[in-house]
Amino acid sequence: MRIANDILIPELARLLAEGKEVRFTPSGVSMRPFIEGDKDSVVLAQLTRAPRVGDILLVQSETLCGKQTYVLHRLVRIEDVHYVLQGDGNLAGEERCEQGDIIGRVIAIETPSGRRKPLTRARLWYALRPIRNYLLKIYRHTILKWLYK
Repeated sequence: MRIANDILIPELARLLAEGKEVRFTPSGVSMRPFIEGDKDSVVLAQLTRAPRVGDILLVQSETLCGKQTYVLHRLVRIEDVHYVLQGDGNLAGEERCEQGDIIGRVIAIETPSGRRKPLTRARLWYALRPIRNYLLKIYRHTILKWLYK
């Protein structure tokens, strides 16, 4: 059952504000290969420290046309008071937010079988941006088919 983000995310934010951890299954492919939308689940916790480059954050973001949306992307840079995020599967396009826009931080990623994925490969993946397009194609056509038969 899919619940609309404008209903789900405020409830997740409420639970996080109460100090609880929450688990949900995100959709989309922007975080491939580390998070497979509609398959992997993430565990979120309240942000209890300053965000660090490499963290995966759930944030409220504003689109170009001024509409509020939610993204679950990785923090790639910090510019003054702005945090710059980008999906692991995105070759271009970034979102900017401020501290008050951050809803929670991913503390675990789990596959459907319950296996936890490491959270530590972000810096290498970001450094591989010039060839990520090729790596993502290989991933989609081989590894992904093998993992989720």
